[in-house]
Amino acid sequence: MGNDTTVEKPKPWAALATFLAVQAVLGCWWAAFYPGLFSRDSVLYLSHTVVGPWVSDHSVVYDALLWLSFRTTGDLGVVTFAQTTAMAAALTFLAQSLKALGAPRAPTTAVAVLIPLAPPVGAFAVTMWKDVPFTICAVAIAGVCARFAARRAITWPGLAGLGALILALGLFRANGFLVVGVAVVVLVLVVTTMRVRLLLAGTVAAALPLVLTNLVFPQVGIVAPSKTYVYHTAFGDIAVAFRDRPDLFSAQDKTLMASVAPLERWWWGGTCYTINPLIWRGDFSWQQADAHTTELLELWKRLLLSEPRLIVDARLCRGAIAWKPVQDPLMTGGATYRFSRRPTADTYVGPAKVPDFPGRQVYTLRPLSSELNQVADRWLTASLEPEYDWALWRGASWAYLSYLAVALGAVVLRNRYVVGVAAVVAGQQLAVLANISAQDFRYMASPIFVGVLLVPLLVRSAGMLVARLVRPARPQPVPEPAEGEQPPRADTPPA
Repeated sequence: MGNDTTVEKPKPWAALATFLAVQAVLGCWWAAFYPGLFSRDSVLYLSHTVVGPWVSDHSVVYDALLWLSFRTTGDLGVVTFAQTTAMAAALTFLAQSLKALGAPRAPTTAVAVLIPLAPPVGAFAVTMWKDVPFTICAVAIAGVCARFAARRAITWPGLAGLGALILALGLFRANGFLVVGVAVVVLVLVVTTMRVRLLLAGTVAAALPLVLTNLVFPQVGIVAPSKTYVYHTAFGDIAVAFRDRPDLFSAQDKTLMASVAPLERWWWGGTCYTINPLIWRGDFSWQQADAHTTELLELWKRLLLSEPRLIVDARLCRGAIAWKPVQDPLMTGGATYRFSRRPTADTYVGPAKVPDFPGRQVYTLRPLSSELNQVADRWLTASLEPEYDWALWRGASWAYLSYLAVALGAVVLRNRYVVGVAAVVAGQQLAVLANISAQDFRYMASPIFVGVLLVPLLVRSAGMLVARLVRPARPQPVPEPAEGEQPPRADTPPA
């Protein structure tokens, strides 16, 4: 089917100009917060690779990048600068792909150039989190799907690029296979050609990181994640159930739980929004939790079968960052977490919280420009005010807008492939909803980026749809009367 709009092919110079503009803005963020923002997780990424043993609980690839930068340059700024470049390329690629699809050129370019000024993009891009390259891959996947939609077909180069991005997605986050699973199903339902090849490529690319983590990495001395790290959300479900329905727990259950942490810890850790007050406290023993994982999982399964609504409600509450547009700051863990702002590793994690290693001072904020730091810090601090949370930091709002944008775009352009642009957004939203630990904005960062870049397409599609609805119907031609026949009078209905 065709459409009633002519799309001008974006020019290469426009892409280069957009990329350079985005890179310049992100470069200012990098100079302002050199070598980058960080959290406790950021320190752990490097500490275990230096002290040993290597552990695959986060991302082996991202840990290796930090380790390589540390060993070769003595610092970590190379990694964060590479993140700004990759982010600039991904945003530019998505913008150009949307313009090829039919999004208005000037507004889409303007959004792409302005979005790095926003702290959720600029400050995020220079943070030492594995979520940053994960988000970059997700944005690029949306761009590939937009290219499919522009061509109304899947090409072999596009399929290869999609497979590579899906593979990287899984290598940067352990739950990447969940995101990929949903996204590929959406794409298979949308496209009309190469469905089997698409399904096969997605399956292989999603499975390979799991194979590496469970079979390959242990063979080269990289230790598998602890059982508590893998199943901590199930332990959080138990805590929520214990706080809400203590009558469900037998004396034997309580004895089991007490062997891991005092029952008071299970009660205080029973907030549904986060598992942090449970597992990240000194009286919760990870060693005992690992030793009793089988019994704890049996308890969780019993609760799931006997009181499924209790467990489902706990997951919905903990996954609120994925579906709820507003935070709940009055509840423990209900507020949106954005960034850790402390200037050194010791002031954040404390000198005894992670293994010490020579050169640990690399986790110290050392701005390359004090003037840029002052401007960026004030701008970031202002954006953290609660009234801006729903618009800047909650990905759920932008996920819903993305679905509206692709739905209207598919109708107006008469192109079902447009729906696929939001496939990765749906994948991330459902994956986070199913299994996440806290209300961290970074878990839903890519829906924010994709949603913002879809705004020009949404506005144009809505305008075209309204124009079609209000456009007056074309007058039907009146047939000429036959020879000798009188034309009907204006006030007399035809026979």
